[in-house]
Amino acid sequence: MNVLKYLFPTEKESAKFAVLLLLSRVVFGLLFASHGLEKLLNFSATAPHFPDPIGFGSDVALALSIFGELACGIAFALGFLTRLALLPMIFTMIVAFITVHGGSIHDGELAFLYLVIFVLSWLAGPGSCSVDGLIGRRLFR
Repeated sequence: MNVLKYLFPTEKESAKFAVLLLLSRVVFGLLFASHGLEKLLNFSATAPHFPDPIGFGSDVALALSIFGELACGIAFALGFLTRLALLPMIFTMIVAFITVHGGSIHDGELAFLYLVIFVLSWLAGPGSCSVDGLIGRRLFR
């Protein structure tokens, strides 16, 4: 499989499906990014109490979480390097769901919901109404 065609798909889906992918990317990407922005704005207050489930220190764990939520959330909303941006987002939600919430749907419902949405989005791809779709159409004319 050509990696570039996987990252920048050229298939034309139906208009309804393309709009559905666009709306879900924008809504969930920006909602997710808002969590990262909140963490960034309150970094010094949050860092001392932020969980360190992977052993890099609370500051590094918080910075990685901000990257996965804010930077990748915005890239996801735009449909820019969508499948690559989703990987840190998926990893962040796996860590949050399993280590922070103990794998409990009751306690970690939001992390689990984001995880499912991001895995399904990774499988579906960015759609034609995305930066990736635009790049794919120009790259593979």
